[in-house]
Amino acid sequence: MSILLVGLNHRTAPIELREQLALSERSLAHALAELPVHPTVFNGDPALGLRDAAPALREGVILSTCNRLEVYAIAREIGGGRAAVENFLSRLHRIPPGLLRPHLYFMHDQDAAVHLLRVAAGLDSMVLGEPQILGQVSQAVESARAAGTTGPVLTQLFAQAAHAGKRARAETVISQHTTSVSHAGARLAERELGGLAGVNALIVGAGKMAKVAALALKARGAERIAVINRTFASAERLASQVGGRAIEWHGLTGALAWADLVLSATSAPYTVINTSDVTAALPERGRRPLLLVDIAVPRDVEQAVADLPDVRLFDIDDLQTMLDDNLARREAAIPRVEAIVQEEAAAFARWISSRDVVPVIAGLRAWATQVARSEVERALNRLDDVTPREREVVELLAHRIVGKLLHAPTVKLRDQAARGSGYTYSHVVRDLFDLADADQRPPGAGESGPNGGEHSSRIGEVQKGISRG
Repeated sequence: MSILLVGLNHRTAPIELREQLALSERSLAHALAELPVHPTVFNGDPALGLRDAAPALREGVILSTCNRLEVYAIAREIGGGRAAVENFLSRLHRIPPGLLRPHLYFMHDQDAAVHLLRVAAGLDSMVLGEPQILGQVSQAVESARAAGTTGPVLTQLFAQAAHAGKRARAETVISQHTTSVSHAGARLAERELGGLAGVNALIVGAGKMAKVAALALKARGAERIAVINRTFASAERLASQVGGRAIEWHGLTGALAWADLVLSATSAPYTVINTSDVTAALPERGRRPLLLVDIAVPRDVEQAVADLPDVRLFDIDDLQTMLDDNLARREAAIPRVEAIVQEEAAAFARWISSRDVVPVIAGLRAWATQVARSEVERALNRLDDVTPREREVVELLAHRIVGKLLHAPTVKLRDQAARGSGYTYSHVVRDLFDLADADQRPPGAGESGPNGGEHSSRIGEVQKGISRG
């Protein structure tokens, strides 16, 4: 089996495509329900006839943010798994594969694992070190768990990624002095308007990004701030925090006529400011310029608004030049963060390698314990008047003998697993002690043995790749 990653981000896809692929909390639940994950494909249940069924995805997690959409999966075979994920994205968003594929990147095994660790550590974000991605990584696997699409391998990988992200932020300055997208939008507005004093600033939205943007505008000198939101109570709460006023949504045309600056940051899945809205406000504005800064994904402002007279429109992809505050300090932390990523990747590789031997160790101990228990009972039954204390001593003796006898084999099995030979040693132990059918491997073990194509699991390539690196 393999760990697969198929995704796109702000480097590979324009905002026009990213907004089509953006998933709200509700649409993420729907997407996970549609993800072609079939654990029984790997179990080969004869009653279901699914051993050779396709697509062969065992686990799946979707990481969706403003600037990326990534699908992580455990697949029986790399090519088929990749095709399954690509077809899923195409069907889900009704985008022809030919239009989608050029913007996708694909990774597998150790490359996919290391990529997720780097994402969680803030190394792959539009804003180097931005802290929000860490929570999004954790939420992604929680959503997958609730939908029943994740399993032990991806759950462990995402837990390792979260740990890497926490370490990066605790042990380095990678996330200190970051510039959020909301702050970048406020800075862009300040630059384009030559300052914010005396500017009529309209905030569209009342969520987290809108709040940060409103506070950033106020901190940069904006004195006249209005907030408009479909839920008026939310607009009132934010307006009170920045000393502004709230506007009912039906007053949008009047608000656009009043504003010099519109900073929009809603979570709506569609545009909330259309060409007709701005056109209706133009007569009241005269020839006064209007600046719109849209930091939402999907975008809040219809793109055709930019063609109207005396109107300038910027979106999130225009903010890159405003995201470089304190960048040199954060860039200096990159080598240490990369080292943390490699340490956590190695820990994940050790976990992967142990999956072949842990059930064998447990089975070996269970077998030995049962043999010892049976022999103790047989011996005690042949004695007369055994006291509880004597029974306890004999049972403890048997337990200690089992522990000492199995200590060296257990250490050797774990050591060989770390060296990549866990599959072979597991089969030998199972065969020697007749523990169970050798095919009763834990999920994540290889689909074929030494003479059957892949030796152990392709996931074992995680460990080998990290060792080479």
